[in-house]
Amino acid sequence: MAYYRYHVFFCTNQRADGSQCCAECGASAMRDHLKRRTKELGLAGAGGIRINTAGCLGRCAEGPAVVVYPDGVWYTYVDEEDIEAILHEHLIDGRVVDRLTLAS
Repeated sequence: MAYYRYHVFFCTNQRADGSQCCAECGASAMRDHLKRRTKELGLAGAGGIRINTAGCLGRCAEGPAVVVYPDGVWYTYVDEEDIEAILHEHLIDGRVVDRLTLAS
C-alpha cells in the first residue's frame, strides 16, 4: 500500500530567460491553496494527500502544470476554482477532471 493515497506535484519553476513558466502563472499560490484546503478537510498526511513543489516538469508551454500520482494524470489550471475542481472531483471523488487535463 502506498504511503499517500495521492501525491500532487506543482511545477513552480521560474525561467531566467523570461519564457513561459509555471511560476509566472501563480503556481506557488495555487500550491499553497491546495495544501491549505487538504489540511482544512483533514485529507493531508499519511494515507491521504501530499502536496509538493516540483522543479520544472517540462510542460511550461501548456500552462501551469500539476501531476497527480499514482494516477499519472496531468492538469493545468487558471485559478482557485480549477484547483477546487481537482480537489473535489479527482482527489476526493476519484474522477479525472477532463476539462483541465493535459494530453499524455
